Amino acid sequence: MTPQPPENRDKDAGRWSDLSRPPLNAAALRRALVRPGALWTALDVVPATGSTNTDLAARAAEGEAEGAVLVAEEQSSGRGRLDRVWSAPPRSGLFFSVYLTPRVPVERWGWLPLLAGVATATALSQTAGIDTALKWPNDILVTGPEDSAAAGERKVGGILAERAGPGVVIGIGLNVSLTADELPVPTAGSLALAGARSTDRDPLLRAVLRSLERWYTDWQSADGDPAASRLQEAYAAGCATLGRSVRAELPGGSDLTGEAVAIDSDGRLVLATADGVQRPVGAGDIVHLRPATPQRPEGDDSPER
Repeated sequence: MTPQPPENRDKDAGRWSDLSRPPLNAAALRRALVRPGALWTALDVVPATGSTNTDLAARAAEGEAEGAVLVAEEQSSGRGRLDRVWSAPPRSGLFFSVYLTPRVPVERWGWLPLLAGVATATALSQTAGIDTALKWPNDILVTGPEDSAAAGERKVGGILAERAGPGVVIGIGLNVSLTADELPVPTAGSLALAGARSTDRDPLLRAVLRSLERWYTDWQSADGDPAASRLQEAYAAGCATLGRSVRAELPGGSDLTGEAVAIDSDGRLVLATADGVQRPVGAGDIVHLRPATPQRPEGDDSPER
């Protein structure tokens, strides 16, 4: 066979030729995760799409079974909260959605994005060897090395839960190998910039999905009770928002400032305001105004399971 000229090889490979960002191994992921008795019933990896949440929600409307996982190597119109658009270079992160049909009281379904946050943060800490934290309600944070371009607290991931069919689609986006000049905003970060011991996306995805399965199974076994399943305790233990002075930018344009003092039984952030009133916040953007107040450790209260 006559070798192709370099320019032809480049043209054929195109945007998928970056060997430092290999594609996910869909067959190996299915072998590891889709098995009898497991939560995950299907796993598909597509080269590119607009939004995995949108695509999986459409499948849910047509009768998709619980446990479907849809992963994209690239998203062009990934969505965050408040309809914000989120995108990243091909194969630079993990962009996926899962479909769940919880068999617990509907009023407890609001805990699902917080559950996904605990599961994701736990898996990343264990697999990538980095310290993670949760910013209420749905951001994954890491702290970059002080002498790096990503020093300080940075957002590396976000979670978006949406009703779909008889269940919920949960989308998770994680920046894995983004370099400093690829970050979309100054407050963003990546696992690589935070000093992760591995940026191999296959084991990272397996770890997150296995962690999500464990937390979801225990939460359902407790009938969605966040206290009995230890979900409320784990979220509070890993939440970087608690103990901070914050500003909650609320729907409708108003805002509320106070100290974040608790996560209540409905998953809401409780703020202690200057007038001595504790106000629960169920929706809104949270701005951290100062670092958390140092607290004396009282035993091991990490969210690991």
